[in-house]
Amino acid sequence: MSDNDTKKPNGDVPAAPVAASTTPPAPKAAAPAGPPPKPAPKNPGFVTCTVDGKEVVVKPGTNMIEAAKTVGSDIPYYCYHPRLSIAANCRICLIEASNAPKLVPACQTPLAEGVVIKTTTPKVKEQQRAVMEFLLLNHPVDCSICDQAGECKLQDYYMKYDYRPSRLEGGKTLKNKRKVLGPRVVLDQERCIMCTRCVRVMNEVAKQPQLGVFGRGSHERIDVFPGNELDSDYSMNTVDVCPVGALLSRDFRFKARAWFLSATPSVCTGCAKGCNTYVDWMSQDTYRIRPRENEEINQSWMCDSGRLLYKSFNLGRVLQARLGRASGKAASNEAVPVVTRKEAAQAAAKALKPLVGSGKLAVLASPVSSNEELLAGLTFAKATLGVSTVYVGGRPQGTADHFLRVADKNPNRKGLEWIAKGLGLKVESFDALSQALSKGSVKALYAIGTEVPVDAETFAQATSQLETFVVQATNESPVTAQATVLLPASIHVEDEGSFTQMDGITQRFRKAYPPKGDAIPGWKWAAELTREAGGEAPAWTSARDVWRELAGKVAEFAEFNWDKASPPDREKPGINPLPTGADGRPPGYREFGSPRVRGI
Repeated sequence: MSDNDTKKPNGDVPAAPVAASTTPPAPKAAAPAGPPPKPAPKNPGFVTCTVDGKEVVVKPGTNMIEAAKTVGSDIPYYCYHPRLSIAANCRICLIEASNAPKLVPACQTPLAEGVVIKTTTPKVKEQQRAVMEFLLLNHPVDCSICDQAGECKLQDYYMKYDYRPSRLEGGKTLKNKRKVLGPRVVLDQERCIMCTRCVRVMNEVAKQPQLGVFGRGSHERIDVFPGNELDSDYSMNTVDVCPVGALLSRDFRFKARAWFLSATPSVCTGCAKGCNTYVDWMSQDTYRIRPRENEEINQSWMCDSGRLLYKSFNLGRVLQARLGRASGKAASNEAVPVVTRKEAAQAAAKALKPLVGSGKLAVLASPVSSNEELLAGLTFAKATLGVSTVYVGGRPQGTADHFLRVADKNPNRKGLEWIAKGLGLKVESFDALSQALSKGSVKALYAIGTEVPVDAETFAQATSQLETFVVQATNESPVTAQATVLLPASIHVEDEGSFTQMDGITQRFRKAYPPKGDAIPGWKWAAELTREAGGEAPAWTSARDVWRELAGKVAEFAEFNWDKASPPDREKPGINPLPTGADGRPPGYREFGSPRVRGI
């Protein structure tokens, strides 16, 4: 037995023998503390994830609602708006994400690399149903008298995500049913779901924080601050963004059902900004104007002044051709002779033809007219009437603001300047025409439009001394009363064409409905006057023909493709959806030819 066998263990570990020829091993690196490293991006510079089993590649920072749209997955939402800050308070957009233990709001959550998103699981569907039940708990459900019926997200989402009767026992919370917020907007507080879109529009877009959230719990409500009102010129944008029937236009309220209206893409003629719009109409009447998306010009917004221009489309129109001045006729009970279009064109040509080359004939053009009307009208003025100068009229200057409204209230001043330059016509101001009229050097005037930058009565008195005053007009005014030959012209929603706004962007608009009465487009009047005056009659059958023949003379129009620039005849899915046609026909195609009388 050795000595080592009799020793008790003391915990000491004998050192292992070290070979002389080997080096000690390097110590192992300690594992870094914290979460595991993020996976390398599959597509550098982008985020790649999976939505309902489909791979999605989007820019960093894109939220889940926008990402899901790219693969056809529809995530419902009320409070979210792509141009407003995120509130995330309606909670109907909650979905499942692989990097979160609970449901997350899709509007507020940006995408992460490799995340798997599910929008149709039973858990998500039950959440959507529960949110809809909660929102409708105290809702009055007065769809039969609500102006938003047909355009309401509560209706759409109830049919899609809830479709169950209410379980509420007892009375509902009552609030103010008709709260007048301002001159153009009325609020039904019982219908409001507190999405706060309207508050954010006034704070962030209009920069006029006139709305706020008051109260707590079930008594929470949208309202104006005490002693104030919603009088901003952008107040009606709150009606556009309201997903339910809480905020309504006092002007449009109870005028027409949404499903009876057709929508046509157009351009606002209120100022030189050229906001893109939709004209909502039925039969041959315009009922409202709404903004149409255009990132370059008006984004998703529009001023109230432009919206209310539609009233001039319906009222005070020149619908019949007349011969002889109308001033004083009513007092003597003498009727103004009403003639056919052909007789009016013959009378105008007969009066203007002897003055060709005399230097006593002038042409007044309005920058409210479309490019096609100006191309045809000024070509007639130069080639047939022999004038070398065009006087520019138009509406007077107005007020501008920080956002969309500009001082020039004429939609096509830039187009008029370009066309006159291309046709070799000298442009003179309206003041120069006024001086020529006062001196008596102008004895005859051909007016393409009657908008003038001075008081209409004052200009009418100046034109009362003219021997010949041929007027091509859309609306009655003191100026049309002095016309020796009055030619009824259609408005822009009754024909197709284009405007060139202040920044030189030329934009197309579509035809909504046929012209009223005997009115015809301005380019067609130019063709008929050319024919009756003995000139070479153009074979134009549409505004497109006018553009194709004459636009080549204007260098600035060279890059504009008239056909390809035509706006789509319907809105993009998911953005301000059009009302569904009750008769099954798609919106925008409910009127063909002359409208029929509806049994409403």
